[in-house]
Amino acid sequence: MGRLFGIHARPAGWLKWLLAALPFVLVLGVYLGASEIRHRDNPRDKLLPGIGQMAQAVQRMAFEPDRRSGKYLMASDTLASLTRLSIGLSLAALAGLLLGLNMGVFPGMDRGFNPFVTFFSMVPPLAILPILFISFGIDELAKIMLIFIGIFPLISRDIRLAVRAIPKEQITKALTLGASQLEVTYRIVLPQVMPRLLTAVRLSLGAAWLFLIAAEAIAANEGLGYRIFLVRRYLAMDVILPYVLWITFLGFTFDWLLRQAERRFFPWHRGGAAS
Repeated sequence: MGRLFGIHARPAGWLKWLLAALPFVLVLGVYLGASEIRHRDNPRDKLLPGIGQMAQAVQRMAFEPDRRSGKYLMASDTLASLTRLSIGLSLAALAGLLLGLNMGVFPGMDRGFNPFVTFFSMVPPLAILPILFISFGIDELAKIMLIFIGIFPLISRDIRLAVRAIPKEQITKALTLGASQLEVTYRIVLPQVMPRLLTAVRLSLGAAWLFLIAAEAIAANEGLGYRIFLVRRYLAMDVILPYVLWITFLGFTFDWLLRQAERRFFPWHRGGAAS
């Protein structure tokens, strides 16, 4: 047992895959067993649908056009959600990078903005969701703003800390050799914190999905969160569970793409990258 789970354990390649797959197999086995028991007592049970029921629901939602709209609902929901998520995350990453970078380099910017950003990061984004809908309406802007407000302070604070961790000698030497303050900021410091930006976005993905699903559940006419909360009134777990798994897969794919981008464009940072 110590060879597998001890402090100095180094499982072989095939054993790594086995250990990684084991929890998924156990959870799937428990679910299938519980589903079989419930359907044995009540064949119409909706709480724990079987694999066949979920496959039929996916067939209906993903591969058959809706009778009312003519759309493939899962595809249209996915496109709507990913558009909102991508815009919100991109704006938050850009604004967080610029503000965090300048706060980390310039003490005046740090004194002026850091207390406000710290205070702003403590405001629960979901608590101000009604304010956003009142201010920006129930269209796309309010949903994007919720993602932005929820993610931007965290990214800017993370980038600030990454800048502050850069040895001061680098900045001093660059200034001594004649570099301007802007050149130091954007040609010396900026490239060093870009990998940290990708990591910060990766770590913010879960929260971004939470804000998106919450916004879509309250006010939307399409989207993954909208669809989940729409069908819950019918106890349609055969739709809800595949949608949840699909959201999980999309989140994993986003995370994988960001890790690949970090390895591709910043190979020198791989040793310190979060996995």
